Amino acid sequence: MSDVKTEQEIDLSKPPASNMVRVTFLPEGKTTEFEFGTMPYDRHGKPMSFLDVAENHGIFLDHACGGVCACTTCHLWVEDGSQGLSEADDDELDRLDMAADLQLNSRLGCQAVITKPGAYVVQIPKWNRNYVSEGKPLALAKEK
Repeated sequence: MSDVKTEQEIDLSKPPASNMVRVTFLPEGKTTEFEFGTMPYDRHGKPMSFLDVAENHGIFLDHACGGVCACTTCHLWVEDGSQGLSEADDDELDRLDMAADLQLNSRLGCQAVITKPGAYVVQIPKWNRNYVSEGKPLALAKEK
């Protein structure tokens, strides 16, 4: 499994290899790649969810409920790759109804499961980034 790489370290002009998953988390611009089906489950959200990918690769995606679809803190927008994701189930859709700034591409990071290799781009809304969670990186200071 690869480490988290910045967009400058991965040639984003080329698609990932046929058996690879590439996920870019915006606005931080953190991109990671790994072979499909090889990522260990880190018990955060559903296996192979964006939350699971983030936790496995050291990328901060807030999840106040522990990734059990009981809040909306991992709400994100899928900018690219939605065709390779699981369909939102009724529990996720009900929870998303409570999310701020709901869009057609809104998903919960703990529930949106990557179902096939490919490139994915997700946006963490600025108002949804909790930079003061205990034990989490102080990314806000880096933005200044």
